[in-house]
Amino acid sequence: MKIKNSRLDTIRLILSTQEIGSQEDLLRELSKEGFKLTQATLSRDLHQLRVVKTVGVQGKYRYVLTRPHQYRHEGTEGEMRPITPQHEIGGFISIKFSGNLAVIRTKPSYASTLAYHIDAYDFPEIIGTIAGDDTVMIALAEDATKGAILKALRTIIPNI
Repeated sequence: MKIKNSRLDTIRLILSTQEIGSQEDLLRELSKEGFKLTQATLSRDLHQLRVVKTVGVQGKYRYVLTRPHQYRHEGTEGEMRPITPQHEIGGFISIKFSGNLAVIRTKPSYASTLAYHIDAYDFPEIIGTIAGDDTVMIALAEDATKGAILKALRTIIPNI
């Protein structure tokens, strides 16, 4: 069980710090870390970790953790800190608010990736998202202010 836990932690770290687009690529990275496993075992590991395949910011498919912040690793000074995406989420065009809704416009095919990351961050100001091809609708918490939403979203969209 110790080996499996170590392997799962390594998969989490790899997927949090690199853009991996295929199981073959992930098997290669795991091999570099000393893990020898079959594609079937890797597939079960990905299922257990709830890893999904999504379109990355450059339009290529990549594997991502569905809950990126539940996994932590040692920081440079020994503290525990969340693993965060290596790159900011691109494709943002604009945001508009109306009541308890916000609508984000993106470049074509960026909306689902952006919505995925908004949901994964689990901001308390945001109840959930619905994504199309170039639009993300965000349901806001009852007491969320426009300023609080913008501050939260700057975590993943610095140019908002």
